[in-house]
Amino acid sequence: IIISTAMPQWKMASYAGDNIVTAQALYEGLWMSCAMQSTGQIQCKVYDSLLKLEGSLQATRALMVAAILLGLVAVFVAVTGMKCMKCMEDDQVKKMRMAVFGGVIFIIAGLAALVATSWYGNRVARAFYDPFTPVNTRFEFGSALFIGWAAASLAMLGGAFLCCSCPRRETSYPPTRGYPKNAPSTGKDYV
Repeated sequence: IIISTAMPQWKMASYAGDNIVTAQALYEGLWMSCAMQSTGQIQCKVYDSLLKLEGSLQATRALMVAAILLGLVAVFVAVTGMKCMKCMEDDQVKKMRMAVFGGVIFIIAGLAALVATSWYGNRVARAFYDPFTPVNTRFEFGSALFIGWAAASLAMLGGAFLCCSCPRRETSYPPTRGYPKNAPSTGKDYV
């Protein structure tokens, strides 16, 4: 999620149409826009003002930053609930609940990233198919969108796995009886 947020390739210029310009590739991201020349030189420009940006871009930024922060909190909470950690080792039920709580936070972080990337992708697709958008200013999905979708899916999957470690409720079955223990053999007991 961090990599997807930082990448400038959220949308890239589309070369569909008659006016094909291959001398440069244009990218736009959440924080900057970049132009890559055919020589390999990249020039990026950070967006000047936060207030000049579209509201949907600001909301996408906020959702991605919230997903990152929630993911970091989820890591710390879930690590506390791991069986290999010494923290809270005297109460296994609370330890398992911490792991489940970390999983829930991971799912929320994944949902925030999924909403942000899907919303941005929807805007790119709608602008691409809008007949009033000039052909030379159309954009397609960039690689950061695909990385964001994969990261959101993995965060939700990991959270679901952590939620599977939910402590079981007490059952009303009678307690099981153990087998009687045999006395240790001295080695002289022959049959």
